[in-house]
Amino acid sequence: MRTAMNPPNPFESQHRDLLEPAPHVHLQMFEDATRDILSRNESPDLPFRWSLNPYRGCFHACAYCYARPTHEYWGFGAGTDFESKIIVKRHASTLLRRTFEKPSWKGELILFSGNTDCYQPLEASLELTRACLEVCAEYRNPVGIITKGVLVLRDMDLLHRLHEEASVRVYFSIPFSDDEVARKVEPHAPSSRKRFEAMATLANAGIPTGISLSPIIPGLNDEDVPDLLARAKQAGAVEAVATLLRLSGPVEPVFMERMAAAFPDRITKITNRIRDVRGGAISEGAFFERHRGTGPYWAIIEQLFEVSRRKAGLSVLDNETLPATFRRPGFEQTALF
Repeated sequence: MRTAMNPPNPFESQHRDLLEPAPHVHLQMFEDATRDILSRNESPDLPFRWSLNPYRGCFHACAYCYARPTHEYWGFGAGTDFESKIIVKRHASTLLRRTFEKPSWKGELILFSGNTDCYQPLEASLELTRACLEVCAEYRNPVGIITKGVLVLRDMDLLHRLHEEASVRVYFSIPFSDDEVARKVEPHAPSSRKRFEAMATLANAGIPTGISLSPIIPGLNDEDVPDLLARAKQAGAVEAVATLLRLSGPVEPVFMERMAAAFPDRITKITNRIRDVRGGAISEGAFFERHRGTGPYWAIIEQLFEVSRRKAGLSVLDNETLPATFRRPGFEQTALF
């Protein structure tokens, strides 16, 4: 993939623009000395309160990633820095255990990958996500996972345990039906075919799975909706969700530059379609409005998703009340005395 300059970082007093093509990017790893591993979600339009992200930044390098601006908080850029300078939380599982031991923790659902993918390539060697899942299994805490990574199959044993003793659901993010198109937008993520295969493996093993078609990029992947939902059903998914593309802050220049390079014959159509569903704007940040569009073209997309979902026999995202399975190891034995 051609490297791109980072948009100016508004949190830095100085920045420089490259006068030549950006150099080849090498992966760098940094350690995070955070004292808290769970992020509390205050957004009223998201179906979870707590998320866990062992990594900041993501090597998958998806052009549309809404998490790109968060990298600027650490003095990095939202472009190539986001996918090459990965911050790792080595003590994630220790911090999670510490949280679970607090009397205030009652066993709420934790979403893995609320910001960046918990199964990006570094996880293969660092195993930070697996260590956190082990803690969740030990304490029987409900878990939700959203990922593009097929590495999730490595942790089948823990997923089985969580399914039997607590609650777990794995959502695969698969917004493109065509692997060639996906590679241009999500250059370092596993192919869509591989993700569907991983979904089928989990579903066949009894693990509840779902598909996220997010983001819907008008003019690029909206026509993929029926095929993606049909393939998800065939792979054993039980639920489906889709949200509209968000291009907040520095995500817009990164996305537009990469789409213009990857789809020079379609960039005008993509841009116009985005404006069609955003009332003439490129993005919308208001709660309950940022994940969906407006206008006739968006109504067509919504109808296409709904009809295809029903035809495939998939449910919508279900925020049912989870059973109270959380318990601290040894508590039962202590209570006997």
